[in-house]
Amino acid sequence: MQGAGFRRTGMEWFSSLPACLLLLAVVLFSTSSDIHNRMLQAGEAIWSGYYKLRMDPVAPSCDPARNIDAAVAAEMAKAPADDDPMAALLGAEKKDPAEVRTAIERSVANCQQAHQTYELLKDQLTPAVRAYRAVELFVADAIAFGLSSQRYILVILVMLCAVTATLTRHHIAMRAMETRLDYTVSYTIQTIANAMLLGSSAIFRQSSLGAETSVSSAELLLHDLWIVGFACLTLASLYRLIRVPEDLKEGGTMNKAFLAVPLYSGMCLISGTYFALIGHASGIGIYLGKMMELADMFLNVGLYVWVGMMLKQTRLATLVFNVFRPWRLPPEMLAVVAVLVAAVPTAYTGASGIFVIAAGAVIYSELRAAGARRQLALAATAMSGSLGVVLRPCLLVVVIAYLNREVTTDELFGWGIWVFVLTSSLFILVAMTVNRRSQFDLAPAAEAFPAMLQAVRPLIPYVLVIAGVVLFYRIALDVKMDEFSAPRLLPVILLAILVYEHVSLKKDRSRVSGELHHQGLERSVRGATNDTTAEIGALLLLLGLSVSIGGVIERSHIMQSVPQAFDSPWSAMLLMVAILVVLGMIMDAFGAVILVTATVANIAYSSGIDPIHFWMVTLVAFELGYLSPPVALNHLLARQVVGEAEILAAQQETGTFYQRHERIIMPLIAMGLSLLVVAFVPLIFYA
Repeated sequence: MQGAGFRRTGMEWFSSLPACLLLLAVVLFSTSSDIHNRMLQAGEAIWSGYYKLRMDPVAPSCDPARNIDAAVAAEMAKAPADDDPMAALLGAEKKDPAEVRTAIERSVANCQQAHQTYELLKDQLTPAVRAYRAVELFVADAIAFGLSSQRYILVILVMLCAVTATLTRHHIAMRAMETRLDYTVSYTIQTIANAMLLGSSAIFRQSSLGAETSVSSAELLLHDLWIVGFACLTLASLYRLIRVPEDLKEGGTMNKAFLAVPLYSGMCLISGTYFALIGHASGIGIYLGKMMELADMFLNVGLYVWVGMMLKQTRLATLVFNVFRPWRLPPEMLAVVAVLVAAVPTAYTGASGIFVIAAGAVIYSELRAAGARRQLALAATAMSGSLGVVLRPCLLVVVIAYLNREVTTDELFGWGIWVFVLTSSLFILVAMTVNRRSQFDLAPAAEAFPAMLQAVRPLIPYVLVIAGVVLFYRIALDVKMDEFSAPRLLPVILLAILVYEHVSLKKDRSRVSGELHHQGLERSVRGATNDTTAEIGALLLLLGLSVSIGGVIERSHIMQSVPQAFDSPWSAMLLMVAILVVLGMIMDAFGAVILVTATVANIAYSSGIDPIHFWMVTLVAFELGYLSPPVALNHLLARQVVGEAEILAAQQETGTFYQRHERIIMPLIAMGLSLLVVAFVPLIFYA
């Protein structure tokens, strides 16, 4: 029975296990840089001048016992070179014996010093130094290999996970496949889109070979990996098209069927058709290749998804809700608590959508257990990741600062706190006033407070585990927890939490009803990686095609029809808000940031809008876009985690127009009001 836990399905051997190894490799390569820096510091502390000992000393070729008198005489006897043009023009220069002697004496002294240094280094190069140096240089080589292999790891990871998402029907679409018609239309268009990606990549490779500049073997390997990956993706979608599942219903309509087409497929058809019409069939391949320029960023996105899925495997979310359960909070107040508490892990998972995927199901189930209406629970689930994107150490903010020299992470995170306070306050106002149907009948403090303290106790070991990992990195590797180190620290923290749960819960099998039953370390990591693989495939492929759509917008010169500068920052801001919300509705966050940096940002700066102000507006506008139909990406992700049955049940709820559509309307009101305040109130003070 013990060995049964290590049995894997064919899909796990094909995708999950390799994806897990690739993600671990990324963590290891990024951590090796910290280890190497620490090793250099330790080497210098133990052996003064260790940096000179990193290479074997080379014996000087000069003669330290050179006869100075003989050298002076030989130099004085030298005739000027026959081919010296200056001697022909100016005449031969007379040598000063004193100057020649001084120069030779200096040369001999330098030679003797070099020999002394060589002998000293030979003496210092003990077996212990050689052993330490071998390890240190191995780590340095690992860093170099890791940096050079980032692009290859990214391509393999994207393609591996995209194939998995295709085979498991996990790509993000407007609605799930319910009928045979939905399935046929969806996979037919996926197959066409994947074939278009394959063709574009092949044409891009061929055009690169035909260019005047030479193509390195490394670049050719990247081209080949893209081609092989898209060929596998095309075959996977074709296989799924042929093998129709038995669980699908008959019937369906074309309108609904097209809504079941993954978003990336639609983006691919739009961008591919546009590039083909303008004579650049390789356009999609070119823009997908641009992902390689930011390979570390996209790999971090993958790590954050993995972190989110591991968080989903832990008991943390349930234990946090247990802290508030003794107060018997009404559903509206519990929804507020859920969204506010979710802001912190959202910041550490990199983007709102990742947190919705990771913890959305738990938030929804806890709100429903507290008596919340389905519409309210779905609204809170979709919004659970929307408020924390402005808080440290959110990856999206780091990307903005990386692409824009006008702002820094410290400036953005500093103002992000105030934006968070504002958006939180407005969400509380909307949730507690608009359509509140519950009575505030809180439990007495004398009863609730002791129970809350009791519920806090199980969280203490988790805090200690997190603190232990953070302190270890701080002391052992001199790495503090910030926006730059978070991608490599968080996977280690979550793995440590899973280890703790495995050890602690293994000792105590009897758990009270309602708590999650831990399934063991290996199964937890495997389950997290299974979910991660499909999510990475769906998100990164969507992100890559978002970059391609950005290329369409950029090359079509749509933005040139917009004035490149406005006389009034107010009118400029009005247009910026409209554009940014639309981009948030149709594009992934990271792809949208890249596009905005290249287009809209410059217009805002030249119109007198402060860069920090502009990017705060951008972040809030994006979140409003993710909650806005027709796409509403965060609602699609919420649908994905809570299940289609709950969505259909929510649609059957009766009441006023607001009550029947609360999951859409409430986030729009809260984030819409926040956007108006963030966008226009600061202009009063500096415009």
